Amino acid sequence: MKHLSIDLETFSSVPIQKAGLYKYVQSPDFEILLFAYSFDGAPATVVDFTAGERLPADVLRALRDSTCIKHAYNAAFEWYCLEQAGYLSGLSRRDALAQWRDTMLHALYCGFPGSLEAVGSALGLPEDKRKLTTGRTLIRTFCVPRTPTVRDPRTRIRPQDEPEKWALFKAYNRQDVATEMEIERRLSPWAVPEPVQAQWITDQIINARGVRLDLELVCGARECNARATQQLTAEAAKISGLSNPNSVAQLVEWLQAETGEELSDLRKDTVADLLGAELSSDKARRMLEIRQELGKTSVKKYAAMDTAVCADGRVRGLLQFYGANRTGRWAGRIIQPQNLPRTYLHGAELDRARTWVQARKTDHISLLCGAVPDVLSQLVRTALIASEGCKFVDADFSAIEARVIAWLAGEEWVLEVFRTHGKIYEAQASQMFGVPMESIVKGRPEYALRQRGKVATLTLGYQGGVGSLVSMGALRMGIPEEDLPDIVRRWREANRRIVDLWYGVEIAALDTIKTGRENTVLGIRFSLTGNRDCSFLTVTLPSGRALFYAQPFIGTNRFGREALQYWGPGKTSKKWEPLETYGGKLTENIVQAIARDCLAEKIERLEAAGYPVVFHVHDEVVIDCPHDRADLDAVCKMLSEPIPWAPGLPLAADGWVGDYYTKD
Repeated sequence: MKHLSIDLETFSSVPIQKAGLYKYVQSPDFEILLFAYSFDGAPATVVDFTAGERLPADVLRALRDSTCIKHAYNAAFEWYCLEQAGYLSGLSRRDALAQWRDTMLHALYCGFPGSLEAVGSALGLPEDKRKLTTGRTLIRTFCVPRTPTVRDPRTRIRPQDEPEKWALFKAYNRQDVATEMEIERRLSPWAVPEPVQAQWITDQIINARGVRLDLELVCGARECNARATQQLTAEAAKISGLSNPNSVAQLVEWLQAETGEELSDLRKDTVADLLGAELSSDKARRMLEIRQELGKTSVKKYAAMDTAVCADGRVRGLLQFYGANRTGRWAGRIIQPQNLPRTYLHGAELDRARTWVQARKTDHISLLCGAVPDVLSQLVRTALIASEGCKFVDADFSAIEARVIAWLAGEEWVLEVFRTHGKIYEAQASQMFGVPMESIVKGRPEYALRQRGKVATLTLGYQGGVGSLVSMGALRMGIPEEDLPDIVRRWREANRRIVDLWYGVEIAALDTIKTGRENTVLGIRFSLTGNRDCSFLTVTLPSGRALFYAQPFIGTNRFGREALQYWGPGKTSKKWEPLETYGGKLTENIVQAIARDCLAEKIERLEAAGYPVVFHVHDEVVIDCPHDRADLDAVCKMLSEPIPWAPGLPLAADGWVGDYYTKD
C-alpha cells in the first residue's frame, strides 16, 4: 500500500482562527499556494501553484486511489481544501475520508500536544527536523491579507514581491512534510485504533455538515445588546459621575469610597458575592448590577456566529476531535457549544423573547423578561436551529459518569438504583444518612438531605474532599461549612468499592512503573511500552482504546509520598512539563474516557441508522432530521441499548424535540 504525505499552504481573506476552516475555504478568494508531498518517505517535493505549476499525474491519481493512504497534520484541513478545489470530485465524503490519516490525531492519541511545533519539541526532534520557527511570520506575509496604506495600497503580498521570503516559505512547506513524517515514524508502534479512526471520519462529516443559524435572531441580538450597553453605560455614568464606568480601576475606587469596604478586583465571582451580601449603598448595588450585566461575555457568541456563518446560513467546525488531552473527549470550537449559557426562560415566554429580539424590541424585553443582556445570554443556545422542514431531536445520557464509575467499581447498590427508579440523589442521601428513601420527598424535613446527596454524588467520586464540595457550591446551597467533612466521610463509607477503585488504580500504576509488570484492575490494564524514541504508561479501557502517559516516573508529592508523574501539556502553561497524578485523578480520566467511548459508539449507531448528528455536548447529542423521523423514543432507545464491551452497564437517556436548541 502506498503512502502520500501532504502539506498545503493557502490564502484566504477569511480569518481561519475566528471563522473556522469551512468559511475560510469557501471564501471566493481562497487558493492553494503550495502543495508539498512525499511518496513513501521520500524527500518532499513542492508544487508552486502561484508559478503555474500543476500536480503530477501520479499525485492526482493517488489523491483518489483507495489503496494509497494520505497523511497530513490536521488532515481535515488538507482534505477539505482539496475537496473544495475539486481534486476529490466523484468520491463520497466518507469514502474520501477513509483514505486519510491525521498525524495530529496520532499525536493527541499518544498524549502529546496539538501543535506540530509542540509535538516536535516534546518528541525531542533535532532542530533540522522540527517545524521552522519562521513559519508564523511567513504565513502572515503570504497567507493573510494586509491592510493597505496610502504609501502601500497592496492588499496582499505576492511571491514576486518578496522572492527571498517566498523561497524560504517553500522550504518551510517542504520541512513540514518532513516533520510530519518523522512524527508518524516515531509514533508508528502505537497506531490509532480502527474504531477511533472511524469516529474521526464521522466527526469530519458532522463538522462539515454544520448546524443552521437563526440569522435574524443573531443580528437582532447584536443590535439589542449594543442599545442595552449604551443605556447601561449612560446610567452607570449618571449614578457614579465616572468618566469611564467600565474602567475597573475607576469603579473599584468609587465603590470603596461609596461602601467603605476594601476591594481587590471586580471579577465575576467577586461581584456575585458582593451582590449576595448586605450593601450599605443602593447606588453601589445598582453599579454592581450594571457591572454584572455588562460583563456577560456570552453575548459575544453572537458576534462569533456572525463571523463564522457560511453562505448557506450554517456554522461548521464546532467540534475538535480528541480535543481533551488523555481522555480523548471532544472540545468545542468557534462558538464553543460545550460552554453555552443556560436557558431559564421556557415555553411561551422563551418564544416571545426570541420574537422580540428578532424584532429589536428592547423595551419589551426589559419590561417583561428582565435585563436585556441576561435575556440575550439565555437566548444564545436558541440561535442554533433545525434545518428547513426538520426538527432537532436532543437526547442525553442520564448521569453517565455516576453510572460508569459504579459499573467499573462494582458498586452494586448504585447500579441497582440505575437499573430501577434512577433516583440517585435520594438513594445516595438514604445510604449516607441512614434514612428510608421513601421519606426523602418534598414537604418532609428529610428532603433537605437530597441536596447533600446530590452535591456528594457530583463532587466526591474522584477522591474529592471538602475543597471539592466548596468548589461545587455546597456553601451557596446553604450547607454549613462545619458539616462538609461529615458529608465526605459518609459518602466514602457508603461507596466503599469506589474508594477501593481509587487506591487500586494508583497501586497498579505505581507497581507497573516500578517493576515493568502489567497490572489489571477491574478490567483496566496498566502496562509500560516504549522504545528509544518514546515511553508510555498505557491504560487500556474496556473499549480497547488506551490512555497514554508519556515518560512516566515515580516522584514525591507534597505529602512526601510516592506519586506517579509523567510529561504532558500543562493545564495553564500549555507547555510540555512534568505533571503529577493520583488514584482519584486516574479514576476520573478512566471514567470520563469510558463515558466518551459510550457517546462515540452511540454517535456511530445513530449516523448508521440515518439520524444525522449536527453537534454534541459531553453526553448529549443533537440530531437534525425531517419531521417524520423526529422520534425521541427511538433515539433514546438507541442510546440506552447495551454496549458489547460494557456488559452490565445500565444506560438511560432522555431529551426533547424542538425547532431550536435549548436546555430542557
